[in-house]
Amino acid sequence: MAEQKITGDMVINEVISLYPWTLPVFHRLDVDSCCGGARTIEAMAQEHGLDLDDVLAELQTAADASQG
Repeated sequence: MAEQKITGDMVINEVISLYPWTLPVFHRLDVDSCCGGARTIEAMAQEHGLDLDDVLAELQTAADASQG
């Protein structure tokens, strides 16, 4: 299980740094971690018209898988 729960107020690049296995999730969601990585997950979800809870669940699953 991931050390820290992923929340909507976390910055995208912070999440990728803590949990590199989340990067494919961001790519699938068409999120540019270079230019858009300074946004929060919540802001990104709103901009992309995505359900925040669904995004957080998918990211948390990827983060948990990376831990073991």
